[in-house]
Amino acid sequence: MSEKSRQSRAEHIKHIMETEGDAVATNTRGFNQGRYDSVAKLEDYEALKGRAREIKEDAIERLPELIDEVIDAVEENGGTVYIAQDAADANRYIASVCDDEDAERLIKSKSMTSEEIEINEHLEADGVDVVETDLGEWVLQLADEAPSHIVAPAIHKSRAEIAKLFNERFDPEEELESAEELTMFARERLGELIREADVGMTGANFVTADSGTMALVTSEGNARKTVTVPDTQIAVAGVEKIVPSVEDLQPFIELIGRSGTGQDITSYISLFTPPINSPTVDFEDPEATVGGTGEDRDFHLVLIDNGRMAMREDDDLKETLYCIRCSACSNTCANFQSVGGHVFGGETYSGGIATGWEAGVHGQDAAAEFNDQCTGCSRCVEACPVEIDIPWINTVVRDRVNSDKDVNAEFLVDGLTPDAEESAPGLQKRLFGNFETLAKLGSTFAPLSNWMANSPPAAIALEEIAGVDRRRPLPSFSRTTFVEWFENREAVPPADPDRKVVVYPDLYTNYMDVERGKAAVRALEALGVEVLVPSMPGSGRAPLSQGMIDTARSKAEAVAEELGPYFEAGYDVVVIEPSDVAMFTGEYERLLPAEAFDPFAENSYEILEYVYGLVANGADLDRLRHADAEATVAYHSHCQQRTMGLEGYSRTILERCGYDVETNDVECCGMAGSFGYKTQFYEQSMDVGENLAGQIRDVDPDLVVASGTSCLDQIDDLLEERPQHVIELLAPK
Repeated sequence: MSEKSRQSRAEHIKHIMETEGDAVATNTRGFNQGRYDSVAKLEDYEALKGRAREIKEDAIERLPELIDEVIDAVEENGGTVYIAQDAADANRYIASVCDDEDAERLIKSKSMTSEEIEINEHLEADGVDVVETDLGEWVLQLADEAPSHIVAPAIHKSRAEIAKLFNERFDPEEELESAEELTMFARERLGELIREADVGMTGANFVTADSGTMALVTSEGNARKTVTVPDTQIAVAGVEKIVPSVEDLQPFIELIGRSGTGQDITSYISLFTPPINSPTVDFEDPEATVGGTGEDRDFHLVLIDNGRMAMREDDDLKETLYCIRCSACSNTCANFQSVGGHVFGGETYSGGIATGWEAGVHGQDAAAEFNDQCTGCSRCVEACPVEIDIPWINTVVRDRVNSDKDVNAEFLVDGLTPDAEESAPGLQKRLFGNFETLAKLGSTFAPLSNWMANSPPAAIALEEIAGVDRRRPLPSFSRTTFVEWFENREAVPPADPDRKVVVYPDLYTNYMDVERGKAAVRALEALGVEVLVPSMPGSGRAPLSQGMIDTARSKAEAVAEELGPYFEAGYDVVVIEPSDVAMFTGEYERLLPAEAFDPFAENSYEILEYVYGLVANGADLDRLRHADAEATVAYHSHCQQRTMGLEGYSRTILERCGYDVETNDVECCGMAGSFGYKTQFYEQSMDVGENLAGQIRDVDPDLVVASGTSCLDQIDDLLEERPQHVIELLAPK
């Protein structure tokens, strides 16, 4: 990416934050908090998620068989099924149905699949008046804008903006202002349009193979009207929407509303088995009973492939097809909360899962436009009701996008970036992906390297050549590394230790923040542990974050080779940096064979998790440093630390050491490693971080502590106050 392209992107992001950011943040954070509150009421939340995933796994595995079942069931009911190979095929068929009915107007309920195939534009070109009946979609249709959210398409528009749009477009006798006035106006206007429609079109949240039943999960009654008013109904759905049976709907109905908008159950859960069992409405006779046989009705189910069957055969994109379009991954994403789908989204889909959808149905170029919005923080993984590993999908697509790029000027970094990539990830990505090499050089030549790196000429050059934002201070390298300090220290290991530990020297601890490494060693030894700090390669987190999977795999293999003998000798591995813990216990499963991964999964621990375990098993907590007096600590845990369920260990040990601990509810601090250093994302990173900074200021703590490198750097830049790592606060002097 050129400097001009980076600047253009930065300006676009800034514009969206200024014009849409407040509305997006308020709504997504509200939805997300609602999800936390709603799922907390479920005793079997994790079991429901597991069951939902099992059903989707089974359905996608048996998809060709289930498609045949759906065809038989719908045709037996008197309807028609059309299998569309792509968007153009689907549009041709839908247009032919409208033509057969001499349709002048088609009404639609909300459907992302119809957005994907761009049916509105196709039908309007044929002279069919298409009317969106979902309130948000109708607002966007009037404004000629694209959705910014999978579930709440107009989430970026304020009430005042919608009022201005309605008043300018319709010139009502009295200006509309309140939410109630806007809603009642839309209801009356849309009601007239619905009554005069010739064809109705819906999507389908799910289609059951056993009976051809469609499930529509909505917050408005418009979908039911779209089904029941016109005599001709068309339903469009991706083939992945099929589940085996009506009974299989139960976990999804429990989860979809809670996951998307925080509702225990959405306003309307509608099951239709068209056309025979569809109710009808007679506007000429308001007293007539709603119902009937539906024998005169016409129903068409258009099942759309459009790349899905190819995704099914792609081991890395396949999980995308488990998605139930709930938007939880968007709402829980701090970056999405800042900019919404008009930045974090492609041609149709938005949010974390959008990368998989866009790559699968529109191609990798569509995904490349926003893929770097995903920082791999993994907050979306626990939010997803079908347990999709969304960060991995984003990483794989990033790797594939890298492979497709033709990048010049690689000679500038070839000598500094000994990566394993045969592709050309681009100068900026290669720079950050090979941070280990830079860290070694920086440490070797410190303190001169620190002065040079942050000098104005160097800062300008880095920004222009590699897109490293000059407003972000670079970290300072330590001349003596953590490993060197340990090798040269005069310390006597405890006699007959209960535990033997290797403290993994992650890149930041080893080359920059050596003090937190020293603190970890002192704390563990005080608790009776024998500690070693051997020289180790980087974990591979840096290249993985840039989509450089081959390099990340080579790093993982090197770490496994070095740590193997220690695992065999009975050592535990304690890791200070949460993102590296996540590598060892998570991503290494995808990068290493099972026999190499298993020891990491079984014997790797985050530092405060390990301290907690030692204390719980009899180690003397008094050996750690306690609060001298009652002190308030603002504690921010790393994203992946929370995703792994490790946040509570730090908080518990701090409290037991006499600190009054205040936490926050932000999803991410916004730094996310390299993300906040990149010119195109600096403003967004600081915008995300301000949410955290504001909460810390409100607490007005005596001390600020954090658990991850990116968090420490971000808080330092936001508050101009360097926080401590938790272990630095607790370790004996």
